[in-house]
Amino acid sequence: MYGFDISPTHAVSTQGFKGIYAGLVMVEAKCIEVDKAQKSETDVKLNNKQWQALIALHSTLLHGYHDFFLASQHPTASSSLKRLGAKYYMPGRMWKRGIDAFLELLRHRLPDSLEHMLTFIYLAYSMMALLYETVPAFATTWMECLGDLGRYRMAIEDDDLREREVWTSVSRRWYSKASDIVPETGRLYHHLAILSRPNALQQLFYYSKALSAPEPFDPTWESIMTLFDPLLGSDSQSSRLLPTDFAFIKAQGILFSGKLVDEYQAEVTSFLDKLDSHIGGTARYWMERGYQIAISNCCALLCWGKESSFIYQTIRPMKPNKKESQECYDARLIPDPNDYENAKALEQARILAEGTYHKVLSRVSDPNILPYVHSILVFHRYLSSYPAAMSLLEATFPWKLVATLLNSLLSSYGEYERIQSNKFPRLAKQLPRPLPEDFALRGLLWADKYFPSDWFSNDMIDDEEKYSEVASMTDERKERILWLGVSIAQHGKWLLYDEKSHQFSVPPRFEQDVDEDMPDVALVAQRLRSVHIL
Repeated sequence: MYGFDISPTHAVSTQGFKGIYAGLVMVEAKCIEVDKAQKSETDVKLNNKQWQALIALHSTLLHGYHDFFLASQHPTASSSLKRLGAKYYMPGRMWKRGIDAFLELLRHRLPDSLEHMLTFIYLAYSMMALLYETVPAFATTWMECLGDLGRYRMAIEDDDLREREVWTSVSRRWYSKASDIVPETGRLYHHLAILSRPNALQQLFYYSKALSAPEPFDPTWESIMTLFDPLLGSDSQSSRLLPTDFAFIKAQGILFSGKLVDEYQAEVTSFLDKLDSHIGGTARYWMERGYQIAISNCCALLCWGKESSFIYQTIRPMKPNKKESQECYDARLIPDPNDYENAKALEQARILAEGTYHKVLSRVSDPNILPYVHSILVFHRYLSSYPAAMSLLEATFPWKLVATLLNSLLSSYGEYERIQSNKFPRLAKQLPRPLPEDFALRGLLWADKYFPSDWFSNDMIDDEEKYSEVASMTDERKERILWLGVSIAQHGKWLLYDEKSHQFSVPPRFEQDVDEDMPDVALVAQRLRSVHIL
């Protein structure tokens, strides 16, 4: 682009690299100036030649960035030169100044700019794909940029629904690949949530994960309301959702927003009343829905990562102040019993979670509930290492039902040494094959230390296969659930496991999970009254 040979077999001299960078900065400044001027002149229509000139200018800038990355990441480049890309956030500059600013300009000039926007999207996409192949040091950034470009292409396709779906799939694949590399990044789950429309339950799952990931994406607090608002403003008769999905997501929306709290009881009970028949009717399709509901409920129990959340305070403590004594720091980790708002939020979330536990776990012989069971046990195993956190949930978790289910699984299991071992149960001498819910749990705080370090290293599994269920997974899932049960039982507080009889039981205080004479509706109402919601 600037007269220097930057092929993979030729290094670039320091002087040559300075020339590349000087040319890049010059074109970058011109693009910023032109984009700013065009943004302020929205009433001036451009002709084809003017659009083509703008595209040519931005194409020159993209090639300048390409030359910069090839030169700075050349195998013979010095370590200091290789660090320049990250030091000056060059991948971000390329996206913001070279692509996104111009795409936004084109978007605001639609529909007149449609043809030119398509041209530039394809140009930028091919450039990002080239960088993905040739500059792997920033592979995650290139993946996310390719996902973003796919979303732009999808968003402007109004005529051809098939083409729109193709680009939705392309965008989803790139975001998913990026999340495999940085699973703790909530921003990627936010993008996947947007692409999940019209699957509302999957949207809720991804939005919840975006907020609850170790690196949460704060704009999700607003984006998630695009899912909740239509449900909070209508009744089930006007919704296209399944009745169970409508009730569950609306209940979550009430929890999240604090709106329509007087309708919370009705939505929870509606969901619980229909859940058993819904699981039976959807059969294997509920396996995916089960772990999405489980994870969404767990995120609600954590108040979606709010530091003021009672449970979140105990599992992800705030950093101590520099001048703070250890006593003051320790005191801050104890939830304030007078914090009514957070106490109410936790109790409301517990009501929904507890009702779901009882309905699902009562289907002891149904293998389709096992992904749900697996997911909630991963969560409670993590909390078992934080007694203060577990104390907030232990009374509403159906330990006796869990013990019954575990004993049912033991009836057809005989390799007791595997579930009694501290080692994660896995097949020896085989590439790891994660379960579908493993991918869903990956990146969440409470699954951080659950999986072996190489558990997701099998690159033979493509994106479409991740969430595919195969017959052999049932036995593996049963073993994993039993292993989790034994792991929790090692604390001797919530579950008990007898290594001689190979049976689970519960301490006396958990012998009675729920008053069996009290119907679900009355139970929920009683809990709601206990926190003065009714």
